[in-house]
Amino acid sequence: MSEHGAGGDTTPQALSAADRELLAAIREGRPGAFDRFVDRFGPMIWAFGLRMCGHREDAEDVFQEALVKVFTSLRQLENPDALRTWLWRVVANECRMSRRGPRDPARSVRLDDLGGREEDARYDPPDDGASSPEQEVIDRETWGRVERAVRNLPPHYRIIVLLRDFEGLSTEEVADVLGITTSNAKVRLHRARLALRRLLAEGAAGDHPVEAE
Repeated sequence: MSEHGAGGDTTPQALSAADRELLAAIREGRPGAFDRFVDRFGPMIWAFGLRMCGHREDAEDVFQEALVKVFTSLRQLENPDALRTWLWRVVANECRMSRRGPRDPARSVRLDDLGGREEDARYDPPDDGASSPEQEVIDRETWGRVERAVRNLPPHYRIIVLLRDFEGLSTEEVADVLGITTSNAKVRLHRARLALRRLLAEGAAGDHPVEAE
């Protein structure tokens, strides 16, 4: 998982200079600015939707509807540093509303043109020059087991593990995204990680989903 999930809480991350410039370009209506936004955040949204929903069709719904909402609302975002939690809140809400019926073709975003592929949701171990080919295979197999186990968590556990341990949001950011208190986020995250460890320890991630508590 991300290094953010290995230790304690992380503090909310300030927006990078490049993302600040991108947000300013969108708010000013500069040509091509939103295309750059999609290039920057589209693969992330798609990967999260696929991990959360488990099906390409639902992930496409999340991807398309989230981008439509972002496109129509992003210029009204007052605090640039709130972009991260605001964006994840939009995506998380769309994940929770998936499987709601057919999409409106007029609102469709061309997924393949924006890099929305299953491959974008797969873990790619960092190439630091130190790992042997054998170690890379082990890393991929281990991560594959983790992702299968995550898919078998109840949705309210799955989403908090994805936000905190895959995407690296702080506990405070996760609470903000999900609309819960920080203390509740800590409790839910603890229970979700215990459930995930149980699935991994049992070695039955593909066969025995964890029951919701």
